[in-house]
Amino acid sequence: MAARLKEKYKSEVYPALQEKFHYENVMDVPKLEKITVNMGLGEAKDNPKVMEGAVKEIAMITGQRPVVTKAKKSIANFKVRQGMDVGAKVTLRGDNMYEFADKLFNIALPRVRDFKGVSRNSFDGRGNYSMGIKEQLIFPEIVYDQVEMIKGMNIVFTTTAKTDEEACALLEMLGMPFAK
Repeated sequence: MAARLKEKYKSEVYPALQEKFHYENVMDVPKLEKITVNMGLGEAKDNPKVMEGAVKEIAMITGQRPVVTKAKKSIANFKVRQGMDVGAKVTLRGDNMYEFADKLFNIALPRVRDFKGVSRNSFDGRGNYSMGIKEQLIFPEIVYDQVEMIKGMNIVFTTTAKTDEEACALLEMLGMPFAK
């Protein structure tokens, strides 16, 4: 069974984008390429259990096991040595990507306190969108009592759009709750 958001893209969003931007080639119509979920864990150098908990939580949220990222350089001020575990990240593609985006747009973001929408200013100029979440508790898979530490995460939507305007239209039609 295909993801609900993928079906919406094929039936509604794709034709609407083609009509709005007058694409001549069907391959020019923007689409989601991947979603990257990243959690930086500077505290993991002191407490290795923090890393285990973060890996478990990202796996529950995304449905995919994360890769533990390591420090590229030693930084004395932060007491970090080269090769230390400093974070975890997951790259989602295909049906997993659409399932995660659907859950994020319709379930998780509306659970944020005083949520008025996400900013339209977080595009990078090449059609990609980045956003940050302050706490992982907004996802329904996370059991509040089992959380040792509240951690934030970065989520990057990589699209095939060539401009920010096209990417914004794509994400808005998919259901991204942008602020008015």
